[in-house]
Amino acid sequence: MSGSDVEVEEKAASKQCCQVQVNEYKENENSDYTSLRPVYTTLGKTAKVYLSPFSLSNTKLFKSSRSPFENNSNNSVSHKTGRKKTCREVLTSKMKTVSSKAESLLLKPPSEACTESTKLEPKNTAEPVTLSVNMASSDEDSSPGLDDFSGLSPYERKRLKNIRENAKFFASLQLSESAARLRGMIKKRQQPESKRKRPKKKENEIGCRRSMRLLKVDPLGVPLPVAPTQPELEEEENPLLPPGPLEMIPENQDDSNGLLLKASLKTWAEMSKTSNERTEEGLSSIKSYKAKLSGMVISEATVCKVTKGAITSVALHPSEERTLVAAGAKSGQIGLWDLTQQREDEPYVFYPHSQPVSCLYFSPSNPAHLLSLSYDGTLRCGDFSTAIFEEVYRNEGSSPSSFDFLAEDASTLLVGHWDGHLSLVDRRTPGTSYEKLFNSSMGKIRTVHVHPVSRQYFVTAGLRDVHIYDARHLNSRRSQPLISVTEHTKSIASAYFSPVTGNRVVTTCADCKLRVFDSSSVSSQIPLLTTIRHNTITGRWLTRFQAVWDPKQEDCFIVGSMAQPRRVEVFHETGKSVYSFLGECLVSVCSLSVMHPTRYVLAGGNSSGRLHVFMHQESF
Repeated sequence: MSGSDVEVEEKAASKQCCQVQVNEYKENENSDYTSLRPVYTTLGKTAKVYLSPFSLSNTKLFKSSRSPFENNSNNSVSHKTGRKKTCREVLTSKMKTVSSKAESLLLKPPSEACTESTKLEPKNTAEPVTLSVNMASSDEDSSPGLDDFSGLSPYERKRLKNIRENAKFFASLQLSESAARLRGMIKKRQQPESKRKRPKKKENEIGCRRSMRLLKVDPLGVPLPVAPTQPELEEEENPLLPPGPLEMIPENQDDSNGLLLKASLKTWAEMSKTSNERTEEGLSSIKSYKAKLSGMVISEATVCKVTKGAITSVALHPSEERTLVAAGAKSGQIGLWDLTQQREDEPYVFYPHSQPVSCLYFSPSNPAHLLSLSYDGTLRCGDFSTAIFEEVYRNEGSSPSSFDFLAEDASTLLVGHWDGHLSLVDRRTPGTSYEKLFNSSMGKIRTVHVHPVSRQYFVTAGLRDVHIYDARHLNSRRSQPLISVTEHTKSIASAYFSPVTGNRVVTTCADCKLRVFDSSSVSSQIPLLTTIRHNTITGRWLTRFQAVWDPKQEDCFIVGSMAQPRRVEVFHETGKSVYSFLGECLVSVCSLSVMHPTRYVLAGGNSSGRLHVFMHQESF
């Protein structure tokens, strides 16, 4: 090459900045290198730099490595050697800074990486050397003539390319500026504190008048003496009454001599003697029975509040001359109301129990005896002739729920308990304990009722099942029932045999159904005859409904109703509605009802202690 050509080439190079290209060298698995050193060569107007591996263990390789273009440029001018050394030193320092900064971008957050990536790019285009790193894929690096001088692996080339693209992308998003803008928007303006202006007190303002009694001063302004306070004794809500007999002393009568009470008790005892002679009549037709029921009316004279709390049991005296109604209350009271008396005397209210009276019967052999069972664990007999409530049975450990007469003369009683036990009580033996205690197959017993003809059988109503037992096969461990009825889906309130023959059993269940079973053959299963849809959801504050048979018409039973207007309904065993007792004076739900055994008299009790009596007008 002549000297003139060299000068032309130098002028062209001075006008245009030399473009430096770094071609990557393929990874040599056999050579261990720590850095790459550029080798400067010139080809035409473009300056190219090829990277050769530099190994600490083999430094001679770097010293002896030369570009193939250097072999062809032996005829070049000798003064270019200094220029090559200068360019080599510059490129070496720039490559070190680029590689170190590119690796540091991975360890910094995106915001900092964006700023660092911009530093890697040349800021001034007037610099004599422009460094352009080829980040192409392995396909581009495999161009002929450049494979031997690439020094980075495909992974590193891809890594540097991704770092640069991610840095540019995050820089284009301008996240720092957006975050600063959002922080400015989130900041709420602090509202100025508004101080409430207090009204100024007037000097001559008259204050509010205050009670001198509350200030504990007399009208002259002299303080009253402080009265000594006596500690109040907390009384138990339901204190247990002492064991033994209790006198029949009414709680609501102020009769110091007790003449009126003695006269009433004497009258009730005398009428009980004549009521034993009961005439048995056959069943009347439904038509005539309905006609007799339609003659029963209610008036203000036949509605009276007898007890304080809700009525939980009702009984009618079997007398045909007078109408005497007994009601047991939730508070443990027993009210006696004689509707035959033509004077405005209040009913007699006694307090023989301390907890709800769940069962109440007049003795079938001696109606002058009124037997009552309470949750307090006692069963008492109120004798009208002696005016004493005698204690027949006491068991405070197990609360009783119901009882019935196992013998016709009412000498033996069968008592059911809430825990599923059965007690046999004999009134003829001294003491107040049971004769035998049996364990039934039921977890809870609500009602107990004895068969009217075959008195060795009795039916019990539990949680969701009805069992019929034979009293002759009871044992203290676990008594197996003769028949188990499982058609009920919810809690059962009661189960009773029909009063004359016992061929039917009526049950009241919380699933809003009344069921009638055929119990004519107790030795086998009792089939279901009728299911009646009836609302039995009384809620928490009303006493639960109990369907009971009419002793005069054993194929009909009576039950309370939640329907409006308030009523007491009568159903036939086939499920047909026979009659509904309505009246202007019946304005509440009568949960419990009972029919007179021989007369057409119906008594119903509600949950406020009020009795409603339906009867013929000539009986007033």
